[in-house]
Amino acid sequence: MSKMELNLNYIVDEVVRRLKNEAEDEGILVEASGRHVHLSKTAVELLFGKGYELTKKRELSQPGQYLCEEKVTLIGPKGTLHNVSVLGPEREETQVELSMTDAVSIGVKAPVKMSGDVENSGSIILATSKSVLKLDKGVIAAKRHIHITTEDAKKYGVSNNDEVSIKLTGDRGVIFTNVAVRVSDKFNTVVHLDYDEANACGFSKGMRAVILK
Repeated sequence: MSKMELNLNYIVDEVVRRLKNEAEDEGILVEASGRHVHLSKTAVELLFGKGYELTKKRELSQPGQYLCEEKVTLIGPKGTLHNVSVLGPEREETQVELSMTDAVSIGVKAPVKMSGDVENSGSIILATSKSVLKLDKGVIAAKRHIHITTEDAKKYGVSNNDEVSIKLTGDRGVIFTNVAVRVSDKFNTVVHLDYDEANACGFSKGMRAVILK
């Protein structure tokens, strides 16, 4: 076999390998999260009645998380958001997750934070037909993040608490920086954006993101 034939075979093999890798790795599934609240047991009973238990409507993509039948109204100094979804199960502390647009529209503070970090966060009033609850803290704009399994973290070369950039393609393709990585085998691998971020990239169901190294 001539040197030219060897070189040609190498080029063909390399192209096939790259095409195969691209086909096998289409990126990480992206989901858009709308405004919602997580309630503590105390908040559930105050808003819906003593001994009340949240009603599961459907499972969400992350194991153990679910959308509830219950809705609440959020009241800020400049406006109101009705029929805001409640997600279960109950948490230790009540938390309200809004987009920046939501927060501005009703005049509340919503610092960008990871879910669960409510220190120095915004205040708001939650209401149902039965009661009203004023939160001194708990309003955040969720930091964009990736839930990822240990196996997939190794595959993509990332570790828990890393911050990476991700690329989304399409008519409004965009690169998001400062994307937090959360690794656990209790997760399903998925990117979570809020609706402001989703609108910015022309989000559609089934969209995928590529981690940039």
